[in-house]
Amino acid sequence: MNTKPLFVRAEWDNEALVWVATSDDVPGLATESDTLEKLVHKLKIVIPELLEANGMDFSEGVLFELLSRRFEVAQGTAV
Repeated sequence: MNTKPLFVRAEWDNEALVWVATSDDVPGLATESDTLEKLVHKLKIVIPELLEANGMDFSEGVLFELLSRRFEVAQGTAV
């Protein structure tokens, strides 16, 4: 297995209410899911498929790092 992980970004889409994953390391990666857990499961399937389609070797497994980002607003209570 390649010890250098592929980098995958996941950002929350407030309008669609889904996590959207993209990556510069995985050509063509653009997928979404409503939870991060489901997204990771989906990535374990989609990443090898995309690597194979792009002629890349992943015969010993694919290590990837998922960085998630979500913006929220915390409201304070007036005193």
